[in-house]
Amino acid sequence: MPIDPVPPAASQSSGTSSDIDALSNGNTWPTSTAQDGQVDKRFHPFDALAPDRVVAAVESLGFWLPGEPFALNSYENRVYHLADDDRRRWVAKFYRPERWSRAQILEEHAFLAELEDAGVPGAPAWANANGETLHQYEGFDFALFPHVVGRAPELESAEHLFHLGELIGRVHAIGRKSQFKERETLSPARILDESRDSVLASDWLSERQRDSYTRVIEALRPLVAEQSWPENALIRTHGDCHIGNMLGRDEHFALVDFDDCLSAPAVQDLWMLLTGDSDPELHMQLSEVLEGYEQHCDFDRGQLKWIEVLRTLRMVRHSAWVVRRWADPAFPLAFSHVASLGYWDDHIRSLEQQRVALDTPRWLA
Repeated sequence: MPIDPVPPAASQSSGTSSDIDALSNGNTWPTSTAQDGQVDKRFHPFDALAPDRVVAAVESLGFWLPGEPFALNSYENRVYHLADDDRRRWVAKFYRPERWSRAQILEEHAFLAELEDAGVPGAPAWANANGETLHQYEGFDFALFPHVVGRAPELESAEHLFHLGELIGRVHAIGRKSQFKERETLSPARILDESRDSVLASDWLSERQRDSYTRVIEALRPLVAEQSWPENALIRTHGDCHIGNMLGRDEHFALVDFDDCLSAPAVQDLWMLLTGDSDPELHMQLSEVLEGYEQHCDFDRGQLKWIEVLRTLRMVRHSAWVVRRWADPAFPLAFSHVASLGYWDDHIRSLEQQRVALDTPRWLA
């Protein structure tokens, strides 16, 4: 799910999501199982994912793990770093139940395999002797990925920006060769509607805030629709291309965590690299990113006008995502501020600012 970037770290892993996991300090969930060993639906599914179950799941694939798994930075899924008896390091990703269909996950893995075959740096899902990349253990779908070591890039560095542009260009050169059949398509109208419904179904907003939130979403709707993309602009994209999902050093970077991959315009994977506070800084960043990108893939600069639409959708969707996931114990720990009235005042104010930004486009093709 689109969320805020993680800070640079000395080592992160493939298969991660975007925020710092409240459990990354080694804490574990309480175990809750039914008598048959399956997940007891009266509890949150991830309550059952204690370290011994993680180890048992991975060892069911033929590995032997001499140590305990270490919980990594992930909220939408549960992700663990581990090492086998040959000292190979892996990342085990346990997918959130009922979030994706098996067909959608397998399409993610197939895209990763295409990128691997083309020599694009990343982390393809491990396959067993039968070629299977998605595995099941006691009610959980999970996959295993090679651990990727590196630091998040520095977006103030022209060199890093150039090489990130190159990396994304290589991904998109493969992404354009086919289309997703199972993965989500980035649909502004659907995101606005579903996010609004989720937020208004909660009891976190005051009546005044509910009215203000409804008004600003309705004001955004025609502006977003007017500036949205045609179907022929859609390609296969990473979908959540922030610095927490790019790992490496110098000119060598890899793109990890493809579980939000979707059909979207190419600019979806580029705009979050443009973080400058001034127009000169933004133009420098854009110039370096596109120079690298166009070593491998053409870019239609007309897509730049969609940046504020994409920013708006990310903001709206993030708040709704936290609301939807509140029953997961990790979310109140990490996002307690979202349950405050002050958060929603700030969020509504930010959406009002986006309405102005959409009405006065800053980006020039």
